Amino acid sequence: MSKKSRSKIWFLVHSWLALPIWFFVLIVCVTGTLAVVSQEIVWLASPQMRASQPSDDAPLLSYDQVLAAIKQAEPQLLVESINRPDESHFALDVDVAYPDGRTVTVYVNPYTGVIQGAAPEFNFRAFTRALHGWWLVPFTNGFSWGWYLVSFLGLPLLVSLITGLVVYKKFWKGFFRPTLRFRHGARIFWGDFHRLSGIWSIWFIAVMSITGTWFLIQALLFDNQISISSAPVIPAMSREAVPISADGTPPPRIDLDRAIAIAQEKIPGLEASSVSLPSNGYSHLDISGRGWYPLMFQSATINPFNGEIAASRLLSDRNALEFVTESMRPLHTGDFGGLWVKLIWFFFGLLLSMMVLSGLLIWTKRTALATANALKRSHKKTRIATAQVNRETSEASL
Repeated sequence: MSKKSRSKIWFLVHSWLALPIWFFVLIVCVTGTLAVVSQEIVWLASPQMRASQPSDDAPLLSYDQVLAAIKQAEPQLLVESINRPDESHFALDVDVAYPDGRTVTVYVNPYTGVIQGAAPEFNFRAFTRALHGWWLVPFTNGFSWGWYLVSFLGLPLLVSLITGLVVYKKFWKGFFRPTLRFRHGARIFWGDFHRLSGIWSIWFIAVMSITGTWFLIQALLFDNQISISSAPVIPAMSREAVPISADGTPPPRIDLDRAIAIAQEKIPGLEASSVSLPSNGYSHLDISGRGWYPLMFQSATINPFNGEIAASRLLSDRNALEFVTESMRPLHTGDFGGLWVKLIWFFFGLLLSMMVLSGLLIWTKRTALATANALKRSHKKTRIATAQVNRETSEASL
């Protein structure tokens, strides 16, 4: 076998071995696309998650009204936190503890305060996010190797974007004169589709590759005990800050709505979406939510007895590095602007998945044709060599 033939064989082996990587990338893209709307899928399948409005003009209950309704229905429950999802058609997620020590998350109707059911510990949303994010590999000591495996894809995805723009000369013309030929065979169609979808997904691929690469860096920093956070450690309240009642009953706390108003005075424009109640007599009350910048949460830590703000975490408290890195996760998941943003992320995620699939089909067909041609050439050479040997044998016998 000649050196050129051996090189072609090694190239074909290399090409076939690349196919599992393509399949891995395709699965990661598909599961990520499903993860974007996984909460909505669970909502469709779970009536207890829905915020059913009793009448068209029924107002949303305040946090104090929700807490009072839960206490009236289940006096033995200890409410730990109340979380209001971004979309109004979702029920509230309320973390509660039972007297026997069990902690569960229940769905509460934001219009009536009725407990509509308990949330499962592991549902479709958790499954798709775990499968996409770390391939269900458990976290035993730091980040799992599944997280590293998936987040590492951000690097070749970023490189493929850059090289694709270099190889595809004057790619911007695809915005003004898109080409998608349907009547020239499957190979021409998938080639056009691959290029066209790549052009229109440039911004999305850039976001996914950059944020995915950041997740890799984040894991490396965490596993090496390197922190870039400037968030302060908030100590528990001192004994002097906790009032003592004469009869030993728990001292009264300020209303949740009053605490939210205090937080909004400190953080103008705050949309309080999460309230964490004190877990003991020395714990603070935490109020958090989004403001004018939807990619990042702001919070206020409040003394539950007198309403004094013990600490706050505003956008202005972040340095430039934190401002960028804390924006990575919502940019990657599309979970920052309600249903319409999720649908945009879902559409371009589907487009990216189809682009990977088209690349896989083009690569597979090209590799299969090259393999078939190599086998034909090898078979032809074998026949020629056999015919030559037979001819020489015949001539020798004469």
